[in-house]
Amino acid sequence: MGYLTASLQWARIGCVAILVLIFSAHVFAYEELSDDALRNIPSGAVDFDVKTGLLLSPILIPRVPGTSGSIVVQRHFVEFFEQQLPRWNIEWHSSTSKTPATGDTEVPFTNLIITRDPPWAQVGDVGRLTLVAHYDSLHRPEGFIGATDSAAPCAILMHAARSIDDALTKKWEAMEASGDAGLGLEDEKGVQILLLDGEEAWVTWTDTDSLYGSRALAESWDSELHPALSAYRTPLDSISLFLLLDLLGAPDPHIPSYFLPTHWAYQNMAKIEERMRKLHLLKSKSKNSFLPDSGKQTSQFTKAYVQDDHVPFMDRGVNVLHIIPSPFPDTWHTMDDDGEHLDIATVDDWSKIITAFAAEWMELDGFISEPPSKEKREAIRSRSEL
Repeated sequence: MGYLTASLQWARIGCVAILVLIFSAHVFAYEELSDDALRNIPSGAVDFDVKTGLLLSPILIPRVPGTSGSIVVQRHFVEFFEQQLPRWNIEWHSSTSKTPATGDTEVPFTNLIITRDPPWAQVGDVGRLTLVAHYDSLHRPEGFIGATDSAAPCAILMHAARSIDDALTKKWEAMEASGDAGLGLEDEKGVQILLLDGEEAWVTWTDTDSLYGSRALAESWDSELHPALSAYRTPLDSISLFLLLDLLGAPDPHIPSYFLPTHWAYQNMAKIEERMRKLHLLKSKSKNSFLPDSGKQTSQFTKAYVQDDHVPFMDRGVNVLHIIPSPFPDTWHTMDDDGEHLDIATVDDWSKIITAFAAEWMELDGFISEPPSKEKREAIRSRSEL
């Protein structure tokens, strides 16, 4: 990823006041999780162990697109969802491209699209919270791991999906039992996870040597039409918020609010962090808040942002909340970006914050149960390792 100081996107945004008015509907409908629900957000610390963690450790290998390491990690993602979260739908999106490092050789890029929608909802009628991270690693230096970039963010999304899965089932079963399902009393909402390939440049970051998977997927979804009379015209239109995680897992992260139209969503996530800290639910020893920009004023927003997988989607009008630190971690694009340099308490705190944000978005207050006991967690872990 890199910095971009000017963009036609801001010309498309046009009048900020109109956009803020449009987004205010989300703000007014948004209900916070109770303190009890926040207390029930589970820790993923054991699964983030860099040697034995069920979620993270299998990703801490080189994952260059088209290599055996990439295939191993793809299999890890698929087996996790098939075995632990079978209600989630898994789709593949594949493309190929030449790169400056491979000459005329076409490199395969494979995105995974993992979705959970209300069981009664029709294709095209569901607006989705879309949680995103890239799973590929740099081509050079050889052997580069990319723990913050972005193995840890992928593991965080897996934890979030697992943590809200039962609550989604309970909520939707309650709606079906009450007869409220599918009546149009509220917008249909689902959750979608994008694990994207080919974010990294192969030689030098340019518009064509970067974002291989996200560029191909955004282009494809822009032209894929839902059935007539659907609530959303295309899969892109179905994205209510594109929440992109990158470079997470180093201590003391500082995450700015990059975009005014989604500043309200940033503020909601910052409020979750603040409340969880007051409830002593976060364990990292960060000197400051991860998300310190809640009070940022309209006049303080600029046209500068960090280039990343959101750009092809944002250029097509998708609303983006980018959770990436500025400055970048000291280990960025070095061999030190490995498991040993992760701050696991920070990784776990991010997993709780992102899980709580997703639960709040999906209105799961009252459906989030206490985390499973240690014995049950061990039983689940044993089954997963068979």
